[in-house]
Amino acid sequence: MGLIMSIIVGALAGFLGSRIMNEPSGALKNILLGIAGGFVGGLIFRFLGLKATGTVGTLIMSVVGACACIWLGRMFLH
Repeated sequence: MGLIMSIIVGALAGFLGSRIMNEPSGALKNILLGIAGGFVGGLIFRFLGLKATGTVGTLIMSVVGACACIWLGRMFLH
């Protein structure tokens, strides 16, 4: 059940991040972006001394990370 929940949270985080950053994306890109966003968001939160707890905290952290991934992608690829 944990893997399924991670995929759902990742897809939602990727979807929200792509909407916030106005980035067109499909379902697979959203899932991958959300998973990468969770990792990047975790690094950002740890650097800032913050801790995400629970599903909502994890979702917020992943959205922040997804936005950071989109921003970095735009910096290096466009």
